[in-house]
Amino acid sequence: MIKVISFKICPFVQRVTALLEAKNISYELEYISLSDKPDWFLDISPNAQVPVLVTEEGTALFESDAIVEYLEEAYPPLRSEISLEEKAQNRAWSYLATKNYLVQCSAQRSPSREELQNRSQKLNRAFSAMEKQLGKGPYFSGDEMSLVDLSWLVLLHRADIIEKHSGYDFLESFPKMKRWQTAVLATGLQTKSVADDFKDAFSSFYLSESTFLGRGENTKDFSLDKARHSGSCC
Repeated sequence: MIKVISFKICPFVQRVTALLEAKNISYELEYISLSDKPDWFLDISPNAQVPVLVTEEGTALFESDAIVEYLEEAYPPLRSEISLEEKAQNRAWSYLATKNYLVQCSAQRSPSREELQNRSQKLNRAFSAMEKQLGKGPYFSGDEMSLVDLSWLVLLHRADIIEKHSGYDFLESFPKMKRWQTAVLATGLQTKSVADDFKDAFSSFYLSESTFLGRGENTKDFSLDKARHSGSCC
């Protein structure tokens, strides 16, 4: 059976496990502490980062891009018979999501209103680009879920948790993104692809008293102010 080496709140891990869930591929998870990485993990992870996927043949794969590509080629694809151009476009839009995972992480950890506004600017540019790209949906490519949806699921899931906890909505200025978020989260993949105590682990790190969003200080007023000034961010 496939094994995924994981850290509970790592967005790159969730991208991989969401794909495994979408493809109904059986796998097991092994969690490690990033502050105390075991030697056996360092031996199989050249970049010393999660995720690492160990194939059924025992080969260790690292970097989520490479892992996703392997899973898409080694198992039946999510969408068959698409052109090379569309495959390339899907990779590019997926990359736009993954390169903003840590941007979102940084924004969520903002200690103040001002820091949240500053750290959200790059994220807003990505959301604005996707807002222009999205069609009638419900998914990125229409009626079929694709790798793009699963890459963005990570951002959409975390934005949903933040909104429910604090009232602050990263997607407030992006109506197409909001509809897309609703459709993607309706699949339940965001829950299946994380640990049972994910929300607790996520909240203890990103929604603690040390963060602006965790304290919930005037987040509604700030969200409205962000919407009025969203043009300066996109």
